[in-house]
Amino acid sequence: MRRGTWFWGGILIVIGLLFLLGNLGLLPTDAGNLIWPAVLILIGLWILYGAFYGRRGANVEHVTIPLEGAPQARLRVRHGAGRLDIHAGAGAGELLSGTFAGGLDYRARREGDVLDVKLRVPEGGFPGPWNWHGGVEWVFGLSKEVPLALDLRLGANEARLDLAELRVTDLHLETGASSTNIMMPAAAGYTRADIHSGVGAVNVTVPAGVAARIRTRGGLAGIKVDTSRFPQAGSDTYQSADYAGAANRLDLDTETGLGALEIR
Repeated sequence: MRRGTWFWGGILIVIGLLFLLGNLGLLPTDAGNLIWPAVLILIGLWILYGAFYGRRGANVEHVTIPLEGAPQARLRVRHGAGRLDIHAGAGAGELLSGTFAGGLDYRARREGDVLDVKLRVPEGGFPGPWNWHGGVEWVFGLSKEVPLALDLRLGANEARLDLAELRVTDLHLETGASSTNIMMPAAAGYTRADIHSGVGAVNVTVPAGVAARIRTRGGLAGIKVDTSRFPQAGSDTYQSADYAGAANRLDLDTETGLGALEIR
């Protein structure tokens, strides 16, 4: 049986047991309050398993992708699962530079003023959490020189996205069973962001000096927004008092399934 089958089967069993115990009155609290912590524990165990066992024997590639003189870039990442670390740090004239354990297939194509790049796990490698045997760990820096549009689709992974020094104007993020920490851009002017998370935890930090308008939607999600910085402006909307005139603004839409979302 594939390891991912065990993982997703375990998730469903834990959720089912919690609901059953809750319906039988055998829990001291509402079952919904226990679901996402239990799921996060399973995700953490899964990530640790991949870190200690999945990466053994995984090949590591050092990759650099030049900007090719493009004044802006679009990066699409199809990571699947494992560990992902994105930050500022590409060299002069480079869009991207870093290490890719578990392999990498990529395509870079100039489309007018835009350098369009797509990164994905190689065929037969690790397309998702149902096939964890490659030890996928990508750590790379991006260019601070040009505006960036990021389209990230992740699976059961641990992701650290430090965008503070990057000029990210558009961010689209989809995560599965994951733990995701995001530092938003500090001086990108205007940033439009969409975050869709399934099972897990997403922590979003908005740098000081950045105004934000935030809209949240959630199923069985624990959503926490720092209302001292972003006062509530509706049933699911939060907005900085100085949003309209701020030099650096974040327009953020979030949709959370089963898990936790914190914005501060």
